[in-house]
Formats: sequence, structure tokens, C-alpha cells
Amino acid sequence: MFPIDHFLRAAIKFPNRIAVKDGDTEITYVDLAAQANALAAAIQSIDPNPQTRVGICGYNTVEHLLAWLATFASGKTWVPLNPRNGKPELDRICEVTGPTIVFVDADCSDKVNSGFATRITAKLGSAKPEEKTLAGLVDAFMGKMPKRHDINLDDLQAIKFTGGSSGQPKGCMQTYRVWNTCITSMLIEFNFDENDRHLLAAPMTHGTNTLIMPTFAAGGTQVLMGPAKPAAIIEALEAERVTSIFLPPTVIYMMLDEEGIEDCDFTGLKHLIVGGAAIRKDEVQRAMSVFNNALETCYGQTEAPQIVTCMRSEDWIKPENWASTGRATCNTRVETMDPDGNIMPCGESGEIVVKGDLVMKGYFEMPDKTAETIIDGWLHTGDVGVIDDRGFIYIKDRIRDVVITGGFNVYPSDVETVLGQHPDVTECVVFGVPDRKWGEALTAAVEVRKGSSATSEEIAAFVKERLDAVKTPKVVHIVDELPRSPVGKVLRREAKVMFTPKEEASA
Repeated sequence: MFPIDHFLRAAIKFPNRIAVKDGDTEITYVDLAAQANALAAAIQSIDPNPQTRVGICGYNTVEHLLAWLATFASGKTWVPLNPRNGKPELDRICEVTGPTIVFVDADCSDKVNSGFATRITAKLGSAKPEEKTLAGLVDAFMGKMPKRHDINLDDLQAIKFTGGSSGQPKGCMQTYRVWNTCITSMLIEFNFDENDRHLLAAPMTHGTNTLIMPTFAAGGTQVLMGPAKPAAIIEALEAERVTSIFLPPTVIYMMLDEEGIEDCDFTGLKHLIVGGAAIRKDEVQRAMSVFNNALETCYGQTEAPQIVTCMRSEDWIKPENWASTGRATCNTRVETMDPDGNIMPCGESGEIVVKGDLVMKGYFEMPDKTAETIIDGWLHTGDVGVIDDRGFIYIKDRIRDVVITGGFNVYPSDVETVLGQHPDVTECVVFGVPDRKWGEALTAAVEVRKGSSATSEEIAAFVKERLDAVKTPKVVHIVDELPRSPVGKVLRREAKVMFTPKEEASA
């Protein structure tokens, strides 16, 4: 049983159900399976060897989805290439992984130097007549079936690169076993069924893709949309009667700020899954009331994708759980560990460690980094957390993000939670800046609502009233826009670089 089998079995079970909806275009399971098999056969005609890499660079389109399914069906290893990333990073990923085939949408064709790989234009635009196109290959191979390779469950299904927020991006080797574990865990934890309609808003190259195969396995529908602006997502949620969507917190904050959001009809929504970063607990209650009490969350890393923990809406609606990421999921063991490798008792903080079939095989061609990260079978996440006596997990911060100021340890998330309660603050990030007096000076950068007259001093005073002097930022920078990743995640490291004086950075 391999990940693609979840889709292929659904195509047999639900042949005439709608698998994909893109505007007025609807594709049934039987038709999508025929196209995916044809394209997989075409891929094998170009490169018959199993386990070689296929890169896919494109936005959320039918063509991207089809190339993704065909890559799995052909026995290849998927290398996601997010077109929102810079060209140097994408070129480096291609250089390191050496794909033999690269699918690229015409509207981002300049983003990737595919080298010696066979280049296939996925979504058409200004493709040259001599170029291979996805549509042309599907037509040419329609009716043909790909060869089923004898592949081991511990062989690679994907090489997905970390965002690089902790330094040089690393290629996480995700096996077939990892993917099967992620799919089955999603099905068990979220109870997807044939009535689910999954809106692909966040990039397919990231967390959104982990919901695709579970939705297919249950016989549900993938709903595609154009540019995923907050207002457009709101419109799609209503018009398409969407039941499930994956979004980062930043997008949810922007949606909550949209005029008229309180009057929208989200009664069809069952799973608004928050991922990529922790949502501020002060926003949970409002988001619950607006989004049909459908707010849910899961925690994972590229090293252990998406669903290490899970919080369903019935648990997250309780105030005592607002700051939690839920409990460990069915196939995964989660503990906290001290620096000496001892498992910590309930209620005591330590590094969150993970064991089970969800854990990656290692970092691609980085055995030293792998050995540093996976020790005695435990994936060391780099996150500090606490597990309470009910099994609920509370993540405090990244180990390296702890700010040591004046000899005291300050977790940025504690300060960010309070900053987020300020009525004029819409987004924030807290970090330490080298300081000769304090060692590190606690510093904040915030975005405020349009027309706000709030000052840095007022915002700092707001924090001091609710925490203490140690946890009050020495400086609060009010900015028009915080640095963000291609998927909208606020980048602490980049913000720190922006506001570290050059003389301190070089000291």
C-alpha cells in the first residue's frame, strides 16, 4: 500500500464523484485517474528508473495536482518547488537533488533553472511549440498505465526542504511510510468523509498538500481557487460550501480584519486547520465564533509532517486549551526531554521529542545534521514545551529563540501573546538584540491597524502592566510590514537582522 493507492482506490469506489472543482470545471475521479495514469506512463517513458526525482514548480492549479499524482503513480520522488521562493533557492534545490524531470507553470518559468532535466510546461501560457507540455503528454499516453515498481516502504516519496529559518535549508527525506502514516493519521483524527470539500488556498508545496490525499481517500472534492487573498478565501468558503481548509495564522488574522466578516455564512465549515505557526490564544475565541466553531490545529515539522499532535474543535473551544496544540496523534509518541536525554515528567518543560513512523528518514546528503537531529530514534524538534497531566502539549518557543536578558530567560511567545491583546496590534514578533548591558535586549516589531495612533511607548507600557519589567520589550518598532516567508509566516530571524544595529551585529 502506497500513498497513491489511497487515490486510485477512491477512483474505483467513487468513479463518478467530483474529484476536483476549479471554477466551472469539474473532473470526476475516473477521469482524473485516467489522466494521472497517462501522465505517469509518460514520465516513465522519459525516465524509466524508479526513485529518481521530479520537481514541480507551480501555483495551485489542476495541472500542479495532476503532475503531483502522476509523480507518485510513476514511482518517482517528489521535490516541491514553491514559485514564491527566490530563484537562487529553487536553483540550489534542483542542484542538490538533481531531478530528471521538472514541471514548471508557464507563468513562473523563469523561477527555475532545470539544468539537464527534461522540462515540461504544466499550466500553459506562452509555451513554445517545441516544448513538452503536460496536456500534450496526457493526450499522447491516454489509455496507457504506468509500470508498478517494486518499491520499499522506506524508500523516498518526497524530499521537502525546510524554510531555512534556522540556517541553511535542509532536504527532509520523507518515505512512503511517513506519507502513509500522515494520511491515516489525518483520516483518523479529522474523520474526513465523502462530503468533504477541501479548499486549496495555502500553497500545495507546503501544509495544504497533506490534506489532499486524505480527502481523496474519503471520496471528497478538492476545490481550487485563484489568488488566495483574504477576501477571495472568504468568498470561496461561502460560495463553494467548503468544509475543510488549511491556513497559517497570519491569513486568519487578515480574514478576521475583513469588513463584514461577522455576517458571513460559514455553516458548512467543519475543519479550519491552523498550521505553520501557533495562533495567538487571544484570537482563538473570536475565530471560533466567526468560523462556525470549526477552528482546529495540528503541530508538525517538515521532519515529521503536519500531524504530530492534533486539537479538534470540541477541545479547542475550552479556554484552558487555547494555548495548546492538542494531544499526540494515534501513530506518534511525543515527550519532553532534558539536555541529558531524560524524559521529563508532566508539567516540566523540556525539548519536544517525537518517535514513530511519522519521523523522516533523515536530511538528504547531510548525515551529520541527521545524527544531530535524530538520536536513539527520537526526533529532536528544537521546540521547548510542556505536557500536562491530560496529555495536552503546550509549545513555548524554539530553543534557539529564547532570549537571555539580564540573566533571565524570556520566551518570545509569552510576550507575543500579550502584545497580540493590544487592540491596535495586528501582528507582532519578539526577539533578542545583542546589548552590552543586558546581554540581549528584548525587542518587538509590530504591525498596527490602519489609522492607529498607538506609540511604541504605549505598547511597551501595555505589556509591562500585564507581565513585568523583564518581559517588557526595551524597544518596540512599529512597521508597515513584517518580513514573511513565501507562505506568510512571520520570520523572526529576518526581523532580528532588520533591527540589530550594525555595530552590534558585527561585535
